[in-house]
Formats: sequence, C-alpha cells, structure tokens
Amino acid sequence: MNELHLTFKVIPNAPKTEVVGRMDNGVIKIKISAPPEKGKANQELLKFLERTFNVTKGEVSITSGETSRLKNVRVTGTHRDISSLIKK
Repeated sequence: MNELHLTFKVIPNAPKTEVVGRMDNGVIKIKISAPPEKGKANQELLKFLERTFNVTKGEVSITSGETSRLKNVRVTGTHRDISSLIKK
C-alpha cells in the first residue's frame, strides 16, 4: 500500500467538484462545490479524495493549509497512484 503526499490549490464555490489539472510546479488544481466557510470546502475535498482513491474516512487528511487555498494532503491505505486523480 502507498502513502501519497499531494498538494492542492482549491477553488471553492464551483458548480461541481472536479480536478482541473496539474500546474507547472506539480500542484493539483481542484474545483470544490462547497463554500469556504466552517470547513465545508475541506470536508468536500476529503470526501472527493476518499471516493477517488477508494479509501475509508480517516485515511485522507489535510496535513497543512486548513485555512488556505493551498493544502497539503496525505492519503494512506491506497494501491492507486496519482494517475487515478489526474486524467491525461
């Protein structure tokens, strides 16, 4: 099983939650449908990643950037890699 450490640039209040792509610096740009208030966008990001990587609640966590649009995330307990998140 892998442990992934990913960095996201989060764009809240989008029509739907989806990965937009990867920036030149390796940061993954993602649109989140939830607003950036009371942790709603963070919760939506975690749920999206849990579904994408097919892991349970608690295996995805924000390690830094909880109040920032730039977030570092750790995903544990997955056999998938970054390609399951980024479409070519």
